[in-house]
Amino acid sequence: MQFLNFLFFTVLDLYTAVLLLRVWMQWARCDFYNPFAQFIVKITQPVVRPLRRFIPAVGPIDTASVLLAYLLVILKILLPIWLTTGQFLIPSAAIFLFGVIEFLTAAGKLVFWLVIARALLSWISQGRNPVDYVLIQLTEPLMAPIRRIIPSMGGLDFSAMIVILILYALNALRYDVMNWLASIFAG
Repeated sequence: MQFLNFLFFTVLDLYTAVLLLRVWMQWARCDFYNPFAQFIVKITQPVVRPLRRFIPAVGPIDTASVLLAYLLVILKILLPIWLTTGQFLIPSAAIFLFGVIEFLTAAGKLVFWLVIARALLSWISQGRNPVDYVLIQLTEPLMAPIRRIIPSMGGLDFSAMIVILILYALNALRYDVMNWLASIFAG
C-alpha cells in the first residue's frame, strides 16, 4: 500500500508542477514554439481545454490551470484523511486555507527546481538547448533583480543561491504559519 501511496502522490505532485509550469510559462510569455513548451502544453491540454470553456483566463493568467492545480493540492490534503478515517469530510475554511499555503509551496518547489536546473545547465549547455532557453525565460525575472544588488564576483553568479536561500526562508515561514493556523483552528 505504501508503494501505491507513493506512486499516486508523486504523480499528483508532478502534474501539479506541470500545471503551474504551464501557467508560469504563459505569464512569462515563453516561446511556445519551443519543443519543451510544446511538451508542457500537450501534456496538460486534455484536462485544461474542457475547463477553459467555463473558466476564462484573467489577463495573462491561465485560471483554468491554476484552479485545477489548486484542486489537486486540496485532493492531496483530503485524500489521506479520507483513507485513514474512512469519512468524507466536507472541506472547511481551514482546508481551503491550508490548500492555499500548500499551493504556494508547490509553486516554490517548482521555482527551486527550475533555478537548480538552470544553474546546472549553465555549466553544460551554454544556452543552446531548448530547455535552457525556457529556463532562462522563466528564472531571469527572479534572478536579474538580485544581480543588480549583488554583482557577480570573479565570474561567479550568486543570484541562484540567493533565490534558493529566499525559498528556504519562505519554507521556514510556511511551517510557522501552518503551526499558528493549526493552533487557531484546533482551539
